[in-house]
Amino acid sequence: MRFDIISCQPDLLDSPFSHSIVKRAQQKGLVDIHIHDLRKYAINKHGQIDDYAFGGGAGMVMMIEPIDKLLTELKAERDYDAVIYMTPDGQTLNQQVVNQFSLMRNVIILCGHYKGVDERVRQHYVTHEISIGDYVLSGGELGAAVLADAIIRIIPGVLNDESSALTDSFQDGLLAPPVYTRPADYKGMKVPDILLSGDNPKIEQWRFEQAIERTKQRRPDLLDE
Repeated sequence: MRFDIISCQPDLLDSPFSHSIVKRAQQKGLVDIHIHDLRKYAINKHGQIDDYAFGGGAGMVMMIEPIDKLLTELKAERDYDAVIYMTPDGQTLNQQVVNQFSLMRNVIILCGHYKGVDERVRQHYVTHEISIGDYVLSGGELGAAVLADAIIRIIPGVLNDESSALTDSFQDGLLAPPVYTRPADYKGMKVPDILLSGDNPKIEQWRFEQAIERTKQRRPDLLDE
């Protein structure tokens, strides 16, 4: 899968894609990530990519021209399944949305900044608008990193144990059950006996019941859905 991420602050994305699972996915050749500096497509020698909003008001707006130049260049090289705009008023990201994106091959992620992009970009270029939560960040770069990480980890072959991703919270509409590791007894705090029994069917049933109980307590809205 290929990600082309458009940003006016590309240095913010260096670290998230240079470590851990995402780094290994790139080394395996399963994921190709390209970060594009929008200022290289600025309208003048001063690197201008934003301007005042028509009608007045506080804040600057990302201009359509630099974005159009870069998108045109990218689309001349390959077909894209999605152009995703990271914006607080987009569709809230959840596991089902991530699963859908993971089936795609070529994706562009546009990171918003300032007061957002010229509305014509959203109307004529963007195919999906995604928010990672009901709050506002300084730019879309962190949201883009979150989205890409969530997608990459469920691409087949990325995780050493692919079944791990299938048992994550939200994959089956429930939160994940509690997990334990050694020692079985630490300062009197003991692991539930069922997990030490070796009875796999009973263990799976216990985990399912715990997942339901945890979801009832922490995210009852998921059960309603």
